Amino acid sequence: MTFDAILIGAGQAAPPLAHRLVKSGMKVAFVERRLFGGTCVNTGCIPTKAWVASAHAAYVSRRAWEFGIEVDGPVAADMLRVKARKDAIVKASSDGVEHGLRDLEGCTVFDGTACFEGPHQMRVGDVTLEAPRIFLNVGGRAVVPPIPGLNETKFLTNSSILQLDKLPEHLLILGGSYVALEFAQIFRRLGTDVTILQRGERLLGREDEDVAVAVAGILAKEGIEILSGIDPTEVKQHWRGVEVVWPEGSATGSHLLVATGRRPNTDDLQLEKAGITVTKDGYIPVNDVLEAAPGIWALGDCNGHGAFTHTSYNDFEIVAANLLDRENRKLTDRITAYNIYIDPPLGRCGLTEDQVRRTGKPALKGFRPMTKVTRARLKGETEGFLKVLVDAESNLILGASLLGTGCDEVIHCLLDVMYAQKPYTLLTHAMHIHPTVSELIPTVLEDLQPL
Repeated sequence: MTFDAILIGAGQAAPPLAHRLVKSGMKVAFVERRLFGGTCVNTGCIPTKAWVASAHAAYVSRRAWEFGIEVDGPVAADMLRVKARKDAIVKASSDGVEHGLRDLEGCTVFDGTACFEGPHQMRVGDVTLEAPRIFLNVGGRAVVPPIPGLNETKFLTNSSILQLDKLPEHLLILGGSYVALEFAQIFRRLGTDVTILQRGERLLGREDEDVAVAVAGILAKEGIEILSGIDPTEVKQHWRGVEVVWPEGSATGSHLLVATGRRPNTDDLQLEKAGITVTKDGYIPVNDVLEAAPGIWALGDCNGHGAFTHTSYNDFEIVAANLLDRENRKLTDRITAYNIYIDPPLGRCGLTEDQVRRTGKPALKGFRPMTKVTRARLKGETEGFLKVLVDAESNLILGASLLGTGCDEVIHCLLDVMYAQKPYTLLTHAMHIHPTVSELIPTVLEDLQPL
């Protein structure tokens, strides 16, 4: 069967691209083997943030007395209802993506796993598809480390943990990064005992030390146990559920979540038949416009240039701009930006302080603890700080780490100025609304100190 384009994987990049290609007059084949919407909709952003919201409701309810509010009886999570709420949100999103593709005139949906038969031929079951343009949006999955005994236990990943309809008594978590921390706080707030077992000496190894220390303090205050420098040598069944063993000790719990990283779903694509060699970690190398080979593009988690919904969607925008709109948009134009949805959230953009220091160039830093942010005090949420880094010569903003209430939204006022390539004084001259967290950004930038 011949088409103008073949798209593989219904994550965040390929579905909107399919709509653009069809609108341009192309005949499109779309292949999805399981879940429409990809990681974000089914096992990532949407379900986890639904649980973050439930956990936050429980947390605020327990603190109601601080605000002069009486709550009759103990606060308890009904996990069946928590899961049902999440499932309903996920289903609506996933169904929307699927119906949008199946009902799209000019787009033929194939259910199954696709693999290359040649540079422009792909097989899905017994059907062979051919097209001059192929777009890969195959996503990623959890890494399962080769720890003896792990595969013989009933461990959880970011996907399977979302199917729990009963609260674990004690959740052990292998890992100390984004996925691990979000689930740790979710389950602690819902009523589970939580122990984080991290290989490194501190949480969030990619972030600045002051950020990592502050986050660890926030989690510890909520009763989450954090054990560092843990290099497991064995995982085994235990009468409580599971035991993780390392040279200096062990920990037991009722459940084990493995959150030690992600890898791309490129194993079964038979990329060698398209002349494509993946990296040692399985990622598909791409150029600045996301081409992996002539007529083949890799978008989203599988190209190694960001494992976030927004980076995947931006990949779609780059491809559509160059292919359909005659615009010159490049991967290297993109500024690093993401949030970690613990509570309070961490908003990040650009370089970290450590990265700025390593450049050796003169720089400035603005800093303000959240205890000095009126909105944070009013909400009773004063954990964290605002930190912004500026180039001392050009006055351009280099990056920011904003840890505090509302900072998942506040980060964008800095990010937009960075994209505009305007000096930080654009913000110091701006009038922001009171009382907000954003109003402190100009104030932070008015008190810059040499780094």
